[in-house]
Amino acid sequence: MTQNTNLEQLSAAGVSVWLDDLSRTRIESGNLKELIDTRSVVGVTTNPSIFQAALSAGNTYDEQVNQLAAQGADVDTVIRTVTTDDVRNACDVLAPVYEATAGVDGRVSIEVDPRIAHDTDKTVAQAIELWKIVDRPNLLIKIPATEAGIPAIAKVIGEGISVNVTLIFSVERYEAVMNAYLEGLEAAAAAGHDLDTIHSVASFFVSRVDTEVDKRLDAIGTPEATELKGKAALANARLAYSAYQQVFEVGARFQSMLDKGARPQRPLWASTGVKDPSLPDTLYVTELVAPNTVNTMPEKTLDAVADHGEITGDTVTGTGPQSQEIFDRIAALGVDLTDVFLVLENEGVEKFESAWGELLDATREQLDAAKS
Repeated sequence: MTQNTNLEQLSAAGVSVWLDDLSRTRIESGNLKELIDTRSVVGVTTNPSIFQAALSAGNTYDEQVNQLAAQGADVDTVIRTVTTDDVRNACDVLAPVYEATAGVDGRVSIEVDPRIAHDTDKTVAQAIELWKIVDRPNLLIKIPATEAGIPAIAKVIGEGISVNVTLIFSVERYEAVMNAYLEGLEAAAAAGHDLDTIHSVASFFVSRVDTEVDKRLDAIGTPEATELKGKAALANARLAYSAYQQVFEVGARFQSMLDKGARPQRPLWASTGVKDPSLPDTLYVTELVAPNTVNTMPEKTLDAVADHGEITGDTVTGTGPQSQEIFDRIAALGVDLTDVFLVLENEGVEKFESAWGELLDATREQLDAAKS
């Protein structure tokens, strides 16, 4: 099969294309394999909202849920079983990519229960449990970058487990995430783990930053505020990439671990579906092209890039000063960026908790029906 030219160019520019979606239907129908063959997809990310949508649609999971009900499984066991089965099967579909890229890509992510996002010890315990259940080397355990998540990231990496750090909104929090990764690598090396097998990405959420900042700019209502709309998210991500370069391209702490096989923690652009219809629907892809990055896209965005995305090469490297200027101008207008990022983090956890709650309720109803 032939790869789409636009997505092939994106990959050639150093961006790994990952799909932000997963379902059993997508796996069993061959659609995931088709996206690998025709859309340059080399990874998959999941979250509680994605699983909630998958398990609530149609009757694909009915037979397995009924079997688990007959075995006396509770709702948490059912959800853990069906989601880890899907992720394991997706890992197997992507195994050839994992082998071909020496472990850089071919990755599938599964997230810890969002209800424990503020509990370090429970997050660590569940990350280890999920790693053992899925039992695939190309798995990534998603841990949110909450204050409780930061030490959990270090501990899980220290156990030799690969991690996708999620729900990162600010450069300051991202710097704490990178530090936790390095701390984890140091602990893993001390424990005798092979650092070459440990992989991590840091998921920097993009579109939600514009949604929150633009709302505040609208409230200000001046011509300058209007002129700055739709610019905060790209500036934020580009500043994050500058921070990545400082730590992983020239930072002495990471350089000292290279001979032990350590890999850089790549920035991953998440939430790249454009929410403001006045903005180009490929904005958070074409304007965030840089080497050693990942862009995880919902299928709608993937299709938009395939259809009309214009890839013009690196659009990030060297943009730090201009990006900082945009942030300075936004702050000067009275937008409290620290509060923006706090609101977004809290909302992100709440949204995933809500989706998980809906998933629990729907599964509980299905279990009750199976047992009656």
